[in-house]
Amino acid sequence: MRNEDIPIGFTMELAQHENALSAFSSLTNEQQRQVIDGAKQMKTRQEMRNYVENQFK
Repeated sequence: MRNEDIPIGFTMELAQHENALSAFSSLTNEQQRQVIDGAKQMKTRQEMRNYVENQFK
């Protein structure tokens, strides 16, 4: 997976949520791709924050 494929807002939210970053890192490549594809649908910072928090509860 290339860094340019990952939305910057998603990366920033992962950086602020250590547990989410850890959980994301433990996913398979396919699972990561699915989460990233969902993140690409987020339109605002708040939507992205909610998305990250809800993905890795």
